[in-house]
Amino acid sequence: MSESTASSDTVLLRGGEVHSPADPFATAMVVERGQIAWVGSEGAADAFAEGVEEVIDLDGALVTPAFTDAHVHTTSTGLALTGLDLSGAPSLEAALALVREFASARPGDRVLLGHGWDASRWPGGRPPTRAELDEATGGRPLYLSRIDVHSAVVTTALLDLVPGSNGFVDGPLTRDAHHAVRATALGAVGPAQRTEAQRAALAHAASLGIGSVHECAGPEISSEDDFTGLLRLAAEEPGPRVVGYWAERGDEGVAKARALGAVGAAGDLFVDGSLGSHTACLHEPYADAGHTGTAYLDAAAVAAHVVACTEAGLQAGFHAIGDAAMTAVVEGVRAAAEKAGLARVRAARHRVEHAEMLTPDTVAALAELGLTASVQPAFDALWGGEDGMYAQRLGAERARTLNPFAALLRAGVPLAFGSDSPVTPLDPWGTVRAAAFHRTPEHRVSVRAAFTAHTRGGWRAVGRDDAGVLVPGAPADYAVWRTEELVVQAPDDRVARWSTDPRSGTPGLPDLSPGADLPVCLRTVVGGRTVFVRPGE
Repeated sequence: MSESTASSDTVLLRGGEVHSPADPFATAMVVERGQIAWVGSEGAADAFAEGVEEVIDLDGALVTPAFTDAHVHTTSTGLALTGLDLSGAPSLEAALALVREFASARPGDRVLLGHGWDASRWPGGRPPTRAELDEATGGRPLYLSRIDVHSAVVTTALLDLVPGSNGFVDGPLTRDAHHAVRATALGAVGPAQRTEAQRAALAHAASLGIGSVHECAGPEISSEDDFTGLLRLAAEEPGPRVVGYWAERGDEGVAKARALGAVGAAGDLFVDGSLGSHTACLHEPYADAGHTGTAYLDAAAVAAHVVACTEAGLQAGFHAIGDAAMTAVVEGVRAAAEKAGLARVRAARHRVEHAEMLTPDTVAALAELGLTASVQPAFDALWGGEDGMYAQRLGAERARTLNPFAALLRAGVPLAFGSDSPVTPLDPWGTVRAAAFHRTPEHRVSVRAAFTAHTRGGWRAVGRDDAGVLVPGAPADYAVWRTEELVVQAPDDRVARWSTDPRSGTPGLPDLSPGADLPVCLRTVVGGRTVFVRPGE
């Protein structure tokens, strides 16, 4: 884990609302040597005033733990921020126009890079053809990843740079073909451009109150230089902490992860693909395709990797979305527990990324095996609902079972929330809202539970139980927010009833109901060091 250098200053924050279980009525907080030293009432804060080096008048603002985004692709996020972003294109024609404009504006790029197209939301539902992209770019190399990053469309000029590309289909490329074109495209990104993208992504995260990100890297996703460069950048420059995962399996993967500075041979270690690209592995065929997707790993391979990681004292983790992929994961981890011991497997806090298509049996297995579910509520907000992409791919009945956050919490499965950026944007309060107002009501969780999963849950997912909360002794990773009146959910209701009664003894959180304005980040602090201040504040 790379960490920003902690500040030695003693800082008093006063005159606001401090979200702390140590004192639900706290209005002030003291930070010293990069840690929370005290939280309490405004009146008691006077006793600290003489010893502090800086006093911050909160002027009624809310202070919370900084968010942790538990699944990020940092360089790709930065390239989307600084490059061609098609996520807002309403049609194929609009997307092609954006490609033309981008190509004209970037004459010096060796390879044009873009991300975010989603033909399932376009009239006609058709992605661009290779000929259309060739025309739009003037015959230049172009790589355009689909919004789920599990397929891409490319130009002929890019294929000319890819060894063995003869015979690649004219349409979205998946599996090995996609890995080949992605490696060539990202290989054209030089060190300076890569660092610029990483710096942009981390700065953007800080501006949203995100204090930590879990980088999910690997040989099929990025590169060793990309990964080590990011860890080095985060260690040398103020900004969010970066926890690195390297997705390579077996004894070689464990050795590589350790050598690169990763906390686990985990993250996007693919058991399957994605629903949008028809590569998530299902027990029953897709509703709109005559197959069941793609299986990259079986239960035996999962078991071998979990045993290797457990023996080495590293986290294992897998990307699994489809129900058949989830079956392979739980069967594999259970087999590993029989060999290495259930207590050791549980203590290792292995992870599953995405974990979307779950049955009651797989939910129970996740709890039994101590697996953390690293999930993305924004997926449901973007693709859920009766007319969403999930329903197109699976039919309405199966689609309604996806992302059952309430069932996971009831079973005792640890949750860590993230974005999978650039698949969905960095947007922590939007993520909390998406979980609390899931499109399928029975899957909704309370705002407080969602907030915990997006703050403390991310720290627990990397083995830290002492962080992600504003209590004395915890790391001083916090954010200051401008927001409306705070509310407290009634304990017996997920969403509908709200209370502002201070007798509840529960710290309040912003009103995130649909239509309400989301909080605005004024300041982000990591390890006691300010890494973002909103201009004018």
